[in-house]
Amino acid sequence: MSKAKRLILILGDQLDLQSAALRDFSLETDVIIMIESANEAQYVWSHKAKIALFLSAMRHFAKALQDLKYPLIYIKESNLSITDALREFIQKNGPQQLVCIEPGEYRLKIAIEKMAQELGLHLDMREDNHFYCTHQEFAQWVANKKELRLEYFYRLMRKTHRILVDADGNPEGGQWNFDQDNRKPYSKKGPGIIDKPLSFAHDAITKEVLDYVGKTYAEHPGSLNAFDWPVTREQALEALDYFVEYRLRNFGVYQDAMWTDTPFGWHSILSSSMNLKLLNPREVVDAVLRAWKKYSLDLSTVEGFIRQILGWREFVRGMYYLDMPQMAKDNHYKHINKLPSWYWSGKTDMACMKDAIGQTLQYGYAHHIQRLMVTGNFALLAEVLPSEVCDWYLAIYVDAIEWVELPNTAGMALFANGGRFTSKPYIASGAYIKRMSNYCNDCKYKPDVRFGESACPVTTLYWNFLIKHRDQFEASPRTRLMTANLKRISDEDQKEITIHAKKILNNLDAI
Repeated sequence: MSKAKRLILILGDQLDLQSAALRDFSLETDVIIMIESANEAQYVWSHKAKIALFLSAMRHFAKALQDLKYPLIYIKESNLSITDALREFIQKNGPQQLVCIEPGEYRLKIAIEKMAQELGLHLDMREDNHFYCTHQEFAQWVANKKELRLEYFYRLMRKTHRILVDADGNPEGGQWNFDQDNRKPYSKKGPGIIDKPLSFAHDAITKEVLDYVGKTYAEHPGSLNAFDWPVTREQALEALDYFVEYRLRNFGVYQDAMWTDTPFGWHSILSSSMNLKLLNPREVVDAVLRAWKKYSLDLSTVEGFIRQILGWREFVRGMYYLDMPQMAKDNHYKHINKLPSWYWSGKTDMACMKDAIGQTLQYGYAHHIQRLMVTGNFALLAEVLPSEVCDWYLAIYVDAIEWVELPNTAGMALFANGGRFTSKPYIASGAYIKRMSNYCNDCKYKPDVRFGESACPVTTLYWNFLIKHRDQFEASPRTRLMTANLKRISDEDQKEITIHAKKILNNLDAI
């Protein structure tokens, strides 16, 4: 270490050999440092599988660096925070410069900047080249816009990167968005046979991590019994190939569908690999485009998948860095309720929540509609404090890094920023859940009953929310139809809804 002038910090979600942090690496003057910090698992009460995924992927990446003869300092199982461990190392070894990629969590970005300033250390914090859109490009797009909406950003990205456009820049198939074609439920008989995601055997590194996490974080939520996530770049590439070969064909039409004991549906299960930087979004999009031509797949399926990566994923990243730290504080509706305790156990009589949370505890995963329209929808209708909901999402999902989790949860699911980049609150009654799933079939609550002991809590709270925020919904053409339906409910029934909703809101743990 005595010769090292530059210290290269690689964080647990930056496991990319093509990282900008390694762009001008010198074997003569540079050394890499990676830090396992217990604080990262504990500042939110993290799912065991999330902790295990990060640690296994980090240790595998460290091995890859060592195999390539990179000089590496790997601090294992530290009880210090990342910045405290880093500070201790720097003070002892005295590098002249710290190089890192901008962290995916604002709190860590600020902490590293503060530490470097306090130590008088030159900090070279570089933008992550993993993404299609830079901060500067996003800021240029945002400038002078009255409304920030995904659709227009997505079109720009398609044109800029020449994806699903013709030679004149027009969209393939004559339209930019095929979302209406991708909202079908499974048939009443169920989803049928779904090709399972690719499975991976546990090697010695992963076995060691699972044993360590099981013992060290025994009280944390979730299970390790179903741990089956890609932990190396090689495995992530295999998972990508398998998805486009066997599962992509049915992804589009059923991407919003839900069914009991069907945790993955036709979804790619690639988000954790992309968010750890084991996969680059460009190679994911390219693989999907190749499969589209090779297998003559429906354009609606291909466009729907690419929109999530090239569109929404890039959009929420831009919004996160643009709006932090205010985004984490926003509470448009001034909600103050505590998160129901059953979000951590799945022990509720609501079948939809029981299944979505149950699979989340088992796998650390739920797909976007389960997150938005089941757990997120209920949290909004139940008037839960946004920061509590956001902490839960960040803790419980293996793919949750704050840059992607917070905008999705606070901005989209909870409308906490008052529509900064969404045109309406995403709320629905039990009728939507019944239409898109089989959850309601054996549930003690009835989705079409608005109040009373048999009423679906989602339905009761939905109508209560509309009553409470009637003026806001009346003012927007996108939500006016909801209040039009409210007008069909008698004043007497609306009073009963409000009374029953108050009873639910006063005892959320008992549902």
